[in-house]
Amino acid sequence: MDRLVVDSSLLFVVDVQERLADAIPKESLEKLVKNTRLLLQASNLLGVPVLASEQYPKGLGPTIAPILELLAQRGIAPIDKLDFDAAREPRISSQIGRLAPRSIVLVGIETHICVFQTARELVRRGHTVHVVADAVTSRTEDNHAAGLRLSERAGAIITVAETVAFDWVGRAGTDTFRAVSRLVR
Repeated sequence: MDRLVVDSSLLFVVDVQERLADAIPKESLEKLVKNTRLLLQASNLLGVPVLASEQYPKGLGPTIAPILELLAQRGIAPIDKLDFDAAREPRISSQIGRLAPRSIVLVGIETHICVFQTARELVRRGHTVHVVADAVTSRTEDNHAAGLRLSERAGAIITVAETVAFDWVGRAGTDTFRAVSRLVR
């Protein structure tokens, strides 16, 4: 397994939307928001590109405010889609092709549907996919666990937010290390 390298990584926020969030247990949603924000802030400090998607926003609403705020600070607008597999959306596929990441870090909702289907397709396309277990969730813990197992079986690496952030950082004793360390406190 290769280390996550800033220059060849992409953070992809999948469907963290209002009506989906309303159906998620409170504790799971809080954990997803905390860890997604950590990765968005770390990606901003380190210059890791970010993409975001929204599944049928007319019906499921926009990206939730705590995530949308950090996306907007970087000028990132979520790309709407209808396919559960976000990689099937031509505008998303085009952005991934333009950025040409070796590794794609996935966070979002729901683990067993859009996150899994996106992970499976991105692995099939040759990317190393990291599904962040503490920054993805589903309406039930069983579905969340199944989505993680399915993603891993499809070839994705199951990880956690702090592992990703510090893999991007790479070494202690730097200003970047200190900045990311403050984010995890």
